[in-house]
Amino acid sequence: MLRAAAAGYTSFFRLPDVARLFAMAVIARMPIGTISLSMLLHVRALTGSFAAAGLAVGTYLGASAATAPVIGRWIDRRGARGALLATGIVSPAALFVIWLASSIGMPPAGIYVAAAVAGAFAPPITVLTRTMWRYRFDDERARKTAFALDAVLVEFAFTAGPALIGLLLAIGSPRIAFGTAVAFAAIAVPTFVASPALRYFRHDPHAERHLLGPLADRRLLIVYATSFLLTTGLGLLEISYPGFAAAAHRPPLAGWLIAINSAGSAMGGLAYGAIDLALARERQLRHMLGLLVLPLALSAAITSAGWLALVGFIAGLCIAPAFTIVTLLISTYAPARYATEAFTWSATCIVSGIGVGNAIGGALLERFGPSIVFAASAASVLVAALAATTLRAPRPGSRPRRASS
Repeated sequence: MLRAAAAGYTSFFRLPDVARLFAMAVIARMPIGTISLSMLLHVRALTGSFAAAGLAVGTYLGASAATAPVIGRWIDRRGARGALLATGIVSPAALFVIWLASSIGMPPAGIYVAAAVAGAFAPPITVLTRTMWRYRFDDERARKTAFALDAVLVEFAFTAGPALIGLLLAIGSPRIAFGTAVAFAAIAVPTFVASPALRYFRHDPHAERHLLGPLADRRLLIVYATSFLLTTGLGLLEISYPGFAAAAHRPPLAGWLIAINSAGSAMGGLAYGAIDLALARERQLRHMLGLLVLPLALSAAITSAGWLALVGFIAGLCIAPAFTIVTLLISTYAPARYATEAFTWSATCIVSGIGVGNAIGGALLERFGPSIVFAASAASVLVAALAATTLRAPRPGSRPRRASS
């Protein structure tokens, strides 16, 4: 099986432009794994307050979530180049202002404004990459492989990015770490534009559109709700591991637990991309989420770090496949005229879900401890699985209905 999977991936990467596109995605995705953590630590060093630093990061993420669908709609109507030019200049410039805050005597209020501008104009690299894969592959199997590998790259960014920031903190300072993240943000759009990605984009400025865009489709609303509930559960999980580590008086353990969970997710994504399942994707999603609930619920009863790491790895095996299925369903359900906007709504739900999960998890952790946060994570994913059951799978032998206009 491993030999067949390796052969399949080798053949996939030999397809025209694929290797170059994935190399681009690795570099252009680095900001998502470095900006938030490094900004938090940089602003904390400037202000002496984690509350102020958290507000800056929250402002950045909130502004990004709010404007992503607007940028996505612009791209679907007018193409990607203008949006890339604007976001590729404004967002890095605003981040650079935050980096210079101590040198220019900027007060906290100015940092918040700059964070809001940086988030509002955050380059839609992840969304555009997924839209590009939709257009690059008409073959469903190749598209599934692309989306699975894309999910693995996101996990890589969230693993390698924080690790790099940690290394820079160890040998340098928060300012150096944040400066590196700003540099990644500055090269993200040029890297994307220099790749073959834009060759595959299509847009129709004259296509008839509904005011609500993809939100007018019931199936997409269910997928978005499922994504929000899933990422709320994962946001809770992000709080659970540090809470467990703090209770064990071993703070560094938090990073290891999160990394092990991410490693499991990456392996799950690679496995999912290499195999073909007979089940309709709607059924795959509900089953994958149902499987994820079990290790999350079990984590609430575990007191051993070793067992928690093992169960966290098992939970991770389901995460990237679940996101891959969500992406495939959006690609299938969304008409071409909403191709980019549909993915931006997904990104908004993901960012919002993680933020809500972090906020709820922090409150639960202070009052009840990590076990309750693990249980809340399992409960949120269970509700996501129940939401996914309302998606109707195609009947056996029939072809799934695909929106194409």
